[in-house]
Amino acid sequence: MQITVRELASFLGGKIEGDPDVQLTKPSKIEEGEPGSITFLSNPRYEHFIYTTNASAVLVNNSFKPTAAVNATLIRVPDVYGAIGQLLQAFDGNSEEAERVVSDKAHVADSAKIGDNTAVGEGAVISEGAEIGKNCIISAQVFVGANVIIGENTILKPGVKIMKGCELGKNCIIHSNTVVGADGFGFNPDKEGNYQKIPQIGNVVIGDDVEIGANSVIDRATMGSTVIERGVKMDNLIQVAHNVVIGENTVFAAQVGIAGSSKIGKNCMIGGQVGIAGHICIPDRTNIAAQSGLNSAPKEPGQNLFGSPAIPYKDFLKSYIGFKKLPELMKKMDALEKELKELRVEDH
Repeated sequence: MQITVRELASFLGGKIEGDPDVQLTKPSKIEEGEPGSITFLSNPRYEHFIYTTNASAVLVNNSFKPTAAVNATLIRVPDVYGAIGQLLQAFDGNSEEAERVVSDKAHVADSAKIGDNTAVGEGAVISEGAEIGKNCIISAQVFVGANVIIGENTILKPGVKIMKGCELGKNCIIHSNTVVGADGFGFNPDKEGNYQKIPQIGNVVIGDDVEIGANSVIDRATMGSTVIERGVKMDNLIQVAHNVVIGENTVFAAQVGIAGSSKIGKNCMIGGQVGIAGHICIPDRTNIAAQSGLNSAPKEPGQNLFGSPAIPYKDFLKSYIGFKKLPELMKKMDALEKELKELRVEDH
């Protein structure tokens, strides 16, 4: 793809400083910029690269004030982060936008309904009673179970499994090998101590504009629904247990685990490897730092939490000052105990 700085700036709504006729062929990282590429500067820690980059153009905030000469043409925008998505979209040569057909190597049940302009890849299975909206992409080796409902413009990457009775909204993206609707982890010990499986007869309901990373699992409810509301974004390798409810526009980094029947509010930010115990409610706008563990519910919305068990972030930092000194304090305690014993011996 080739596009001029002038054309790209018009697409992004940006202002040009430099040559508007420079030809651009690809995006690049600022430290790896090459002639013909466009890069961006959003983090001040990378500013020194803008004075040495070989990229032909750089996307910067309106507020950026260079402290040295910049060889590249600048495109100024109100919000670099917001414009990056548009930038990458302009250069996206995604093959998924090719002609959309139902492969003759897919299995589509007679009672399944597939909307207009929806692609179904090789080896995909669309089961009885499934309904798939228009403009969807069902990639190779995807399994869509009986009576599943999938909204329009949704993309299922290769190997995704949507189990029976689950519902996905519009404009969702489910990445490779994720399972939606696996059985919840429900077992009950009998009198002999053997664990008997509890049937999991609920489903999973996913709202519009949800994205779920690769190799994640969303368990079906024991009864009722496991719910992921509109706008939730989930990284790879995430486990959501039965009957969990996740509020709108909450985001998760990788390897988060959420135990059964917990409820997470709207607009929360959950860091990587966070563990959340079952049957607790996390208020709206809660931020939880990576590797924290929650076994009780925070009382107030909008808190920043850290640690295991998690406590308010600033309290954790204060506590850390103390417990990182514990080895030194233990040595001092040992020395004091030794001195005390020697004093007692002298008294006798």
